[in-house]
Amino acid sequence: MNIEEYIELLKTGNLFKDFSYKEMIMLFNERNNYIKNYSKKNIIYFENEKCTSFDIILNGRIVIQKIDKNGNVLTIAEFYSGATIGGNLLFSNDSTYPMNILAKTDVTILHIKKEFVLELCQNNKVFLTEFLKCISDKALILTQKIKAISKKSIRESIIDFLNLEYYYQKKNRIELYISKKELAERLGVQRTSLSRELNKMKKDGLIIYDKNSITIVDSGIIKKNKIFFDINKKV
Repeated sequence: MNIEEYIELLKTGNLFKDFSYKEMIMLFNERNNYIKNYSKKNIIYFENEKCTSFDIILNGRIVIQKIDKNGNVLTIAEFYSGATIGGNLLFSNDSTYPMNILAKTDVTILHIKKEFVLELCQNNKVFLTEFLKCISDKALILTQKIKAISKKSIRESIIDFLNLEYYYQKKNRIELYISKKELAERLGVQRTSLSRELNKMKKDGLIIYDKNSITIVDSGIIKKNKIFFDINKKV
């Protein structure tokens, strides 16, 4: 695939905002990057696989997941078109992926080779600044997510999920765009544990739910704290 198809998309982000269309055509060549398609559910990177490129999602969604020794799947984060992968690992002493990265949908990814990233950082101050911001933001997002999951009860995690979706959907009836199994993975719990807690919350008069939605009955669980949304809306 030709990089020319994606120049406009790349320029909508901050990394390449200082480059003209012509400059980007001249910069990118077959030696310093490649574009690859991944089918839904394909593993893009395995845990402990070495990171050798800085990746930009051109289309689709990916998920970062951790599988524990009991086979439980914990979804740490999802990233969408325009997001980056690997920037925080590429120049690390231990440049291996700590978790699996999978294609949530069909995905197209631009893989930029390490040497080219270094060249861009050395030759363009704007790219360097935005690259460092990207690394810092990604580290913060993942750290906050891991801390939140490790300290919260199942009910607290469900309420946080409902708050985030309420913030986006602007209504008490939260449409579920993922299955109960996927929601359990995202919260880092067993599906049976999720179902059990949803039933308890229903009995307590907090929610009602069906296969496709969860309706917030008790508006008291809606948080008004802006900081909560500023942290969670990035994930």
